[in-house]
Amino acid sequence: MDLSTTYMGLKLKNPVIISSSRISGDLETIRQCVSYGAAAVVLKSIFEEQMSLRVEAKLKRSKENEAYYWFSEAKEKVLSLSREAILEHYLRFVKAAKSIDTSVPIISSIHCKSADNWPKYARQIEDAGADALELNISIFPFNNSMTSIEIEDLYVKILKKVKQEVSIPVSIKLGPFFTNLCTITNRLVDDGVDGLVLFNRYFRPDLDIDTLKVVSREHFSSPEEMSLPLRWIALLSGRKIPCDLVASTGIHYDTALIKQILVGARAVEICSTLFQNGIPHIAKILEGLEDWMMKHNFEKLDDFRGKSLDFQTTDARFERIQYMKRDFEEIF
Repeated sequence: MDLSTTYMGLKLKNPVIISSSRISGDLETIRQCVSYGAAAVVLKSIFEEQMSLRVEAKLKRSKENEAYYWFSEAKEKVLSLSREAILEHYLRFVKAAKSIDTSVPIISSIHCKSADNWPKYARQIEDAGADALELNISIFPFNNSMTSIEIEDLYVKILKKVKQEVSIPVSIKLGPFFTNLCTITNRLVDDGVDGLVLFNRYFRPDLDIDTLKVVSREHFSSPEEMSLPLRWIALLSGRKIPCDLVASTGIHYDTALIKQILVGARAVEICSTLFQNGIPHIAKILEGLEDWMMKHNFEKLDDFRGKSLDFQTTDARFERIQYMKRDFEEIF
């Protein structure tokens, strides 16, 4: 079976991409993922907020020596050097990850929420060997002074700033919290995004009812969550959006991978299933895909990519959101 595919112009030996997580933040586990068949790896994100916090901490420590502030340029110099030190550490990691297997694309992930100074670092990440960038943009819609269109405008502004700095392809990992997902995806496509990853899975708060405090717990995705990206990839593919789509969230087994390709996905990103089933599970997913293709006489992914869309246009099964029967003949 030919499992190869393309994503943002990158050639992948199969449609399984390792999502950004602790797994892709360690060289040894990246090496294991590649050995078990991963076609590409999205590195653990470098956080814009984290970089800012570290810089501020450095600045706070430097205040013990007032000499830093004898000149107005001193503060900015401290900030600049601190950012560069954090970035240099990340660039070394990108280079090391790329050297594991040059045939496996390495996608750098940047977790960002503004279009401030950081986009200029994207060029250095490209120079370090990254084959593509995945912008993990997180602007939670809980701001009384920011309208929906202003949030969309910021996504577009970030994309434009980054695209000005790099020649490698750029994808955006979107969350589902938009007033009109079709509008924002089309705006991003119009402004040059090369790929869209659906969907980002945000932190899920919990409470400790003994201490009454907000706590952080390990919340892995469940297989049932794959229906959200399935719906939107189907709808966007059905409208022939000129952009590569990748499914993320709830992709645990070969069946979920197959379903996402059936509605038009170029590939999938997996994460939670590796924490729960181990890194060798990659090979099991690929084996299941091959077996299913053989059973249905498909020789390559394009033989069945988007094939299920042929049956959804008349009854809009991917569009309706209420528990009602569109076809009255199904009721009576």
